[in-house]
Amino acid sequence: MKKIILLCSLSLLIFACKSTSATNAKLDRPSQVSMKGNWQITSVSYPGSDYIKVNSFDLADSKCFIGSQWHFISNNNKGDMALNSPNCNAYSTAITWFVNKEGQFVMKILDEGLKSKKVRTGFVLGVANQSETAFQLIDKIDVGGKITDVIYQFQKIN
Repeated sequence: MKKIILLCSLSLLIFACKSTSATNAKLDRPSQVSMKGNWQITSVSYPGSDYIKVNSFDLADSKCFIGSQWHFISNNNKGDMALNSPNCNAYSTAITWFVNKEGQFVMKILDEGLKSKKVRTGFVLGVANQSETAFQLIDKIDVGGKITDVIYQFQKIN
């Protein structure tokens, strides 16, 4: 009997605890709404950028993202992005995204024909220096055991 009560108590504790993951469904609506529209990455920077290569979003070298076009729709958390750098392979894809209450940008890349709920991987980046015409997404990477920021500078386009 004691084992049953102990198991029930443990079950209640486990299921009663809330997870505070980055994919928390609580949204930062003001941040999301200000990202609505068409954007271009004007620069990608990180310390040692002349000496290391960063594979951004598991898609391409980070420098290939300079000049890329991004379209964010804030009311349904959808959008798309397109790489168009002349020195890189062209690529475009649909995305889903949102900004959570912790100020993190959460994004999934949707391969053709896939719905968001079928995609099990994604990316969580920090949002910084947000204005009506610009913002930054900040990724954290490990370079030789040291955490380094990769900063994607977005500029609003018409």
